[in-house]
Amino acid sequence: MGALAHKPKLYEQVAERLEEAIAAGTLRAGDRLPSVRQLSLRERVSVSTVLQAYLHLESVGLIETRPQSGHYVRRRERPRLAEPQVSRPATSATPVTISGLVSRVYQAMRDPRIVQLGGAWPAPELLPTRRLYRELNALTREAGDVGVLYDAPPGCPELRQQLARRSLDWGGALAPEDFIITCGAAEAIHLCLLAVARTGDTIAIESPAYYGTLQAIESLGLKALEIPCSPRHGMELDALEAALERRRVAAVLVVPSFSNPVGSCMPEARRRRLVAMLEARGVPLIEDDLYGDLHFDAERPRTCKSFDTSGNVLLCGSFSKTLAPGFRVGYVAPGRFRERVELLKFSHTIATASLPPLAIARFLEEGGYDRHLRSLRRHLMSQVESMAGGVAEYFPEGTRVARPSGGSLLWVELPPKVDSLALHERAIEAGISIAPGPIFSARPDSYRNFIRLSCGQPWTPRVEAAVSTLGSLARSLA
Repeated sequence: MGALAHKPKLYEQVAERLEEAIAAGTLRAGDRLPSVRQLSLRERVSVSTVLQAYLHLESVGLIETRPQSGHYVRRRERPRLAEPQVSRPATSATPVTISGLVSRVYQAMRDPRIVQLGGAWPAPELLPTRRLYRELNALTREAGDVGVLYDAPPGCPELRQQLARRSLDWGGALAPEDFIITCGAAEAIHLCLLAVARTGDTIAIESPAYYGTLQAIESLGLKALEIPCSPRHGMELDALEAALERRRVAAVLVVPSFSNPVGSCMPEARRRRLVAMLEARGVPLIEDDLYGDLHFDAERPRTCKSFDTSGNVLLCGSFSKTLAPGFRVGYVAPGRFRERVELLKFSHTIATASLPPLAIARFLEEGGYDRHLRSLRRHLMSQVESMAGGVAEYFPEGTRVARPSGGSLLWVELPPKVDSLALHERAIEAGISIAPGPIFSARPDSYRNFIRLSCGQPWTPRVEAAVSTLGSLARSLA
């Protein structure tokens, strides 16, 4: 007779089922496991059996025990990559010609069959969609004529009141009349550029810069002057000051908090210096604060606007990255340019849709926003860590990754031989979208070995498999 097969003990059977759930991605890194009592009831085993199962999983490194909290799926230890160095763009201003390339890249971002690592928006399951729909449904019953009439600039007084209250969290104290409601932050930026610059003028921007900003500059016939940017601290102010000494600049446009695509966060002392530097020269500062609420640290960064004493800072933001991209609800506090921005808003779009801003105003008033933000930030922080770990594990040697302290994006520097446009084409064929580096500069030959990855989607086996495939494609190009 052959040897009898080993029959797993009861605790081993419980442990094996949990291990399978972890391997399948049903339980992900950072997830809290059921309490010992809950699992004993669910599995119909004793408390001591569950304790043995948890001890076994802990001994093999799959879970960890946190005092006074419980048992959690352990994060895999992955190597930590170096960050990209400070960018070194050309020192001359140039017209922008990237719209054709952006259009080709954006086609892939709209395909639902593709794993979306290119688009910078949060997954719907991370957003309070049902709550917002309830607010909209209630408004359609209660709003009467308000919902079908023009909401002329400055727009929704209820939302402007809530923005004024929230401005205290930004480090300032703005009034409702300081705000104008817009169709997302994109329109806010566009209106600000129109208000402060004329065709042929130069706008100083971070390098790399968000391609939407570059497209706005291109559409208005402006020139972009790219300023070096640190992946940790943002725009290099010494370089900006030197550029201001050399040439006339109509305005400076920055994303101080968790910039797109780098994810940098400008320290408070530098924000003060930037505001003072531009105020002394009479150069307007357009501040894009789109990601300010998505900080991973305990406190929200103060806006540059909070240091503004003369109305020289035009603050732009929206709820597209935190609540509802499709609502297209943004705002601008344009300081001394308020009257001009309001006139431009009316001449371009007459008004903003009435009901979405009202629904968001109600959500803010009822206190749901801060609770939602705490949850969203936890998810995004976990997803950024998982994505950075996946890049470290699967991408070729020599890859560098920025380490953002907020937002939902990763700026990845690949080995010099990897052409990100070629990688983009191969990734699309494999069912994966990415944002290649050249679309983040006015000069199409810049950042050819860089890509931006979105961490807005939950880290699932499908996403991890896509990152693994992307790494293999990058290695083949290297």
